[in-house]
Amino acid sequence: MLHRDVAPGIHLITRHSVNCYLIEGDDGLTLVDAGLPDFWRPIGVAIRELGHSPEDLKALVLTHAHFDHVGVARRLVDRLGLPVYAHAKEHFLARHPYRYAHEKPIALYPIRHPRALPILAGVLSGGAFAVRGTDPGEPLLPGRPIPVPGDPQVLLTDGHTYGHCALHLPERDAVITGDALVTLDPYTGRTGPRIVAGAATADSVQALKSLDAIAATNARHLLPGHGEPWHTGAAVAVGMAREAGPA
Repeated sequence: MLHRDVAPGIHLITRHSVNCYLIEGDDGLTLVDAGLPDFWRPIGVAIRELGHSPEDLKALVLTHAHFDHVGVARRLVDRLGLPVYAHAKEHFLARHPYRYAHEKPIALYPIRHPRALPILAGVLSGGAFAVRGTDPGEPLLPGRPIPVPGDPQVLLTDGHTYGHCALHLPERDAVITGDALVTLDPYTGRTGPRIVAGAATADSVQALKSLDAIAATNARHLLPGHGEPWHTGAAVAVGMAREAGPA
């Protein structure tokens, strides 16, 4: 479940084809995205395996507020009083994580893409229907660093959702891309750099345009919300995602 140093000082927690990340800073840990409800124990185990205590977790940053990225957010707030950061356009969705815009009917995808069925079954077993919303605090501001451990900089990468943001950590040569760019599409089962299918993307045209912000970082390490980390550079990944196009 824990993969250490997928980029310097950034650690991956993955379960049910859903990823979240712990960023180590001088003053503690930042959690990026909150997975599904059954991520609660794996996150706690990962924190301890890294030599930290739960009190070292200082903030939760949401790349976006779909249910599979908000899973344990409410519990972290209730138990630890953790501040939650998200773009202002994600605040309503964070409170209501199932009320999201998408271009195409979700029900069509398991029929057209049967290899996605095990992935979607795993998401369901992880508590996909049991996510409680949460109230973010201060909004993420594009172009600004967030005052949390690791000081990630905010990149607006809207399209997947209307306020989706990626996090750039230039000193670590890394971008946490969330679902702006993934290497596994849970709705089709396709792998390799791409945007997420229209079953969960609000505006695919804008999502493809937003890849410019990721490419401009020239980061070596791209850390997606679904799929394996990518270590061959932002330009190559973005080119492949554009070639793949929307699904």
